[in-house]
Amino acid sequence: MRKIIIFTLFFIIFVFTFSKSADAIPAFARKYELSCETCHVAFPRLNSFGEQFAADNFRLDDWREMGTIKTGDDRLVLPDSAPIAFRTQAYVQARQGEEVDPITGPTGNESNFDFQSPYLIKLLAGAPLSEHITFYFYAIYAEKGGNGDVVVEDAWFRHDDLFGTGIGMMLGQFQVSDLMFLRETRLNFQDFMVYRMAGITYDRGLLFDRDFGLFDLSIGAVNGNGVSANFDINSPGFRRPDNMFDNDSDKSIFGRVGTEVGGVSAGFFGLTGDQKNATGTAGSGTGTRDTEKLILGFDISGDFNEKIYWYLQGLWNRWDGFLDENREYDWFGGFAGVDYIHNDFWAFSLLYNFADANDFDGTSTIYEGIDINTITTSISFYFMRNVKVVLEGNLDLIKKDNDTDFVGHESKESYILLGFDAAF
Repeated sequence: MRKIIIFTLFFIIFVFTFSKSADAIPAFARKYELSCETCHVAFPRLNSFGEQFAADNFRLDDWREMGTIKTGDDRLVLPDSAPIAFRTQAYVQARQGEEVDPITGPTGNESNFDFQSPYLIKLLAGAPLSEHITFYFYAIYAEKGGNGDVVVEDAWFRHDDLFGTGIGMMLGQFQVSDLMFLRETRLNFQDFMVYRMAGITYDRGLLFDRDFGLFDLSIGAVNGNGVSANFDINSPGFRRPDNMFDNDSDKSIFGRVGTEVGGVSAGFFGLTGDQKNATGTAGSGTGTRDTEKLILGFDISGDFNEKIYWYLQGLWNRWDGFLDENREYDWFGGFAGVDYIHNDFWAFSLLYNFADANDFDGTSTIYEGIDINTITTSISFYFMRNVKVVLEGNLDLIKKDNDTDFVGHESKESYILLGFDAAF
């Protein structure tokens, strides 16, 4: 209860807005008989209309008349075809880097030239179910060479006007970081690394949002253990199987407040919750002790005539007792980027990732590897609205470690990548 009160006060003090999240999919273009350019300035980056379309629960005003079966029942809405789409990626990558075991050191294995095809095959689905309810879902098949592996990422229901209050509610699995910037709509192959290191990507929970005119507010709660861990429990009775998504009652409370003035969006983000402590050799194991986690962030973005898009993210993290229960561990990270949409055929992107392990430096744990300092440039050529070839280079600006452990920056992360990205 104390955490909820503190976090509520945090939002009262900082009143700003958040950007509603989800990326449009080709199924919507098919349903409404519209070009991809209606929602995307350059696939997958959304334009202002696409952002508003997502905020409106993926509905146009005449959504019932377009792409739904005439059942004769006003209380039954069914799509006239399966609302599904696919996205696939394939790459060839030349890179620096070698396999390093955090305990024993370099293994001697390295691959400076790698065929990464298919890199990703993604199934997406989404559709309005009523005037106010929408579902959205996607699963990844064969991501990063995991042949036959299936990973469900986004999977949620959203009601955009609970009891006529203007409050939206989303229940399911989603990315906490989407309140700031959407990872799935970035032009770069390279990720927004600080979100991954802070552990604020996919999780299961509940999110509420409200538009107050100049200001928007969003607040939610998630399990706090990500989406990969499930826990078997012993049910009462004979042969009653059960399974939990979370093995404790501690939840992470999070939210964002922000505003948009003169075409510039800015906001404050916060999260408080618990995570298990790190244990074992090099901190590579997970303990049983609950440790407090606090994240505060600031984001700002804007564009010039929907040709040049710029964005900046800063994220401060405090992991109390994560290694030593009597010590606080602070670290900071963020990113900045610029996307330039030259015309219908060419798009250019520049991304800078930075993180300082700070209190984790010198701990001889894998968390020394939080340090990152890279510049990524990308060139995209669009054969079609939904088909592009990507040429990307990533430059690692950190020197290799020369100390005696194997947990820091043991290998350079520079690479050159060439490949295809398509959605259909």
